[in-house]
Formats: sequence, C-alpha cells, structure tokens
Amino acid sequence: MDLIDSESPGSNAHDFTVSELSGAVKRTLEGEFGRVRVRGEVGRVMVARTGHMYFDLKDDRAVIASVSWKGQVAKMAVRPEEGMEVIATGRLTTYGPQSKYQLQVESVEPAGAGALMAMLEARRKALAAEGLFDASRKHPIPFLPQVIGVITSPTGAVIRDILHRLADRFPRHVLVWPVAVQGERCPKDVARAIQRFNALQPGGRIPRPDVLIVARGGGSIEDLWGFNDEAVVRAAAASKIPLISAVGHETDTTLIDHAADLRAPTPTAAAELAVPVRADLQAQVANLGARLHRAGTSAVQLRGQRLSDLTRALPRPEALMATPTQQLDRASDRFAGSLRALASRKTLDLNRAAAGLRPGTLRSSINARHERLTNTSARATTAMRSQMQRRKDALNTYTRLHATLSWRETLKRGYAVLRDADNAPITSAEAARNAPQFTVELHDGTLPAAPLTTAKTTPPATPAKKHARSAPKAPDQGSLF
Repeated sequence: MDLIDSESPGSNAHDFTVSELSGAVKRTLEGEFGRVRVRGEVGRVMVARTGHMYFDLKDDRAVIASVSWKGQVAKMAVRPEEGMEVIATGRLTTYGPQSKYQLQVESVEPAGAGALMAMLEARRKALAAEGLFDASRKHPIPFLPQVIGVITSPTGAVIRDILHRLADRFPRHVLVWPVAVQGERCPKDVARAIQRFNALQPGGRIPRPDVLIVARGGGSIEDLWGFNDEAVVRAAAASKIPLISAVGHETDTTLIDHAADLRAPTPTAAAELAVPVRADLQAQVANLGARLHRAGTSAVQLRGQRLSDLTRALPRPEALMATPTQQLDRASDRFAGSLRALASRKTLDLNRAAAGLRPGTLRSSINARHERLTNTSARATTAMRSQMQRRKDALNTYTRLHATLSWRETLKRGYAVLRDADNAPITSAEAARNAPQFTVELHDGTLPAAPLTTAKTTPPATPAKKHARSAPKAPDQGSLF
C-alpha cells in the first residue's frame, strides 16, 4: 500500500496534533482493554514523597510500567516488593508526556501462597543472619508481673479473651495500646506501640509494663502479613521488656514469633504464659507449709527419741541426789543450832553494853567528854596563835635583813656597778680596760663612761699658800674617770 502524501493535490487525510493523537491512542487502549489482571514479577519499586508508588511488572520477555496512587497504596493488604510474583489488578492507560503506556494498579495480591512464602523465607533468613532471632538475646518472662502491656485491637475478641483469662488465673494491672492488626497501618502501629512501651520510665505517672503481649486472632497469610514486616521484627528484637507473641492460631507463624522472647499459640495461651494460677500457688504454699510442719514435727520426735535413748545410759536422778540431800540435811541441822547460839551470844553482848548506858551515867559521860573537847579546843587555839606570831616576827626580821644587805642599799652608801655593752657586771680592772665602753650604775641612775686607757691624767695641783684667815676648802676626792 502506498503512503498518501498529505501535501499532494486532492488528499483528504486528517491532520492530527500530537496531543490529539496521544489522546486517541489513550481512548483506544483504555476502551479495548479496560480493567485487567496482570501476573508478573515485581521489578524496581519506588515510593515518591507524595505517597504514590511506581514499580515494574515483568516476565522473561517484556516489562510494563505500573503506578499506584497514594489512596490505593494505603488500601493494599500486601505491598509489592522487588522479586515478588504478584497478580496486579487495574486499568491499562497511557502516559502522554513520555509516549508510553502503563498499568494503573488498584490492588496487588501474591501469585499464590508459594510465592509469598518464598519471599517470607528470604526475609526470615536475612533477619536471622543479623542475629535478631538468637536465643542468647531473649529475655526471661517474669514469674508474676505487676503490670502487663497488651498491643492489639481494642474492639476485637482477642482483648476480651486475654482480660478474662488473666482475671481467672491471677488478676493483674493491664495497659492496652490500641493498634491496627491488619492492613497498611498495622506494621507502623505495632512497631510504635512496642517502642513507646519501652520508652516509659519506671516509677512514672504511667507504670512501665513488666511484660508485653502482641496479640491478634487467626487469618490468612495476607491478613497476618503486617506482623512479618521488618520494622515490627526489629522493634520486637530491640524491646528491653520481655515480649510474648500471640499472632494467629496455633498453626500460624509470623516473623515476630521468631523475634519475640516467647511465642504463644493463641492470645488466650499468652495470658496463661504471662501469669501463674493463683489457686495453684495458694495450694502449693499450703502444701509446702504442711510439709514443713511435718518435717519439723518429725525432727522433734526423732531428737526426743534420741534423747531418751541417751538418758538410759545415765544414772537415775534419785541416785545422783541422794548423797547431796543427806549432806544438806546434816548441814541444816547444824546451822539451826549454830544460829541459835550466835543469837544468844549477841543478845548477851547487847545486854552488857546496855548496862553501861543508864540515863545518869550516859549524861555524865557526855558532859565530861564535852568539857574535855572544850579545853582541848582552847589550848589548840592559843597554841596556833602563838605559833603564828612567832612566824610573823621571824618574817619581819628577814625582811629588814634583806633590805639592809641588798645591793641597791649598798649603792646608796657610795658604791657603783660597772656594766659592759651586754649589761653584764664588770668585776675586774682587766675587764674594764678591755671593754670598748661601759656604763656606771649608781643608786639613782646610770652614766656612760669611757675606758680608762683613753682618759688623760690631770697633773696634781700646786698647793696654795695658806692664809691665816682663808675659808676651809672641802677635800678633793678626785675623779673616777
């Protein structure tokens, strides 16, 4: 078929714009296929900041670009991950700006349980390789917790079963953290609840739980998929509070079961594992008390029998006490006679003493003793005064003698004391000549003096002629200096 040249005369072909042609292709494609289900392997997955998800669906020969809007992503029970084989349901459409067609995905479901389990096993191995499932990091469950934290839906039958079971076994204080147990919100809610319980401080306004229970009823693998989320597993592994996993029924297994410190087959079983039975504890205490009583009674009886066996080898008490009893009887007999004799002697002595204490004799004796005491006191007073006067006279004599013989009284009679620079007395002429300077102490003061070696000798004065009527001159005593 020859191509029609639109510019040739007589051509009646319509001229499309690019947008018109793109729109025509879009309408044709959407009208032809409409709603489709596509099976394939998920390729790269990218979530935009707006919340829209872009991913590829591929097989061994072709690739289809796929997109899910934010509202559709929130409704997905299972989010597509790279390598997962899924069945995507949506509408085939085009994207004009890039001249390509794409699948607008409304829902995604695993392409059979085998594919989903294969992906779950791959994730389990990856987390196990990090050591999140090691038994060495698991915490022991407390025997009798005071506070129990339950992470589950507040409206389901699970929380009622747990509360009823706890009330039957051993009532405890329960804190419930409501979460979504299915759907897009489930992983975030459960991980945040575990982290917030661990963030509570002991002794705070809200008590910190001693054990946590993450619980959900049974369901399909898609319903329980939120508990296989990596964020939930990591939060459970990092919990400092012991955690019991009770997700699904006995045959259901999720990854949180491996990370938890203890797995319960059902939520009711989790309550049984969290607390003991109070009645059993009371019975056990009663049994132990009875055993203790029986053991004590048996021990006393055994020791009593042993004591009886040992006493058979000992002599009888009557035989041991016979001789001391006789000795005591003899001593008591002698004691009575000795006591009477002693009382008689003391009575006789008392009568003799009383005979000398007649009223007249006693008064005369007292007067005589008083007179002797008065005379003795007078003589003692006279002797003491005489002795004090003699001592006073002797003290006055010594005082006058000391005043007469003291060196200061000697200075008053014309003597002097020479002292060197250290105020020590000079007692020889040699010491006076050798002293660079000294002082002369008189009775009324001290004068400085120069050594004798530096003093000039004054020639003797010529005796004056005596006049008949001249006045008598005082004799010259000379100079000490």
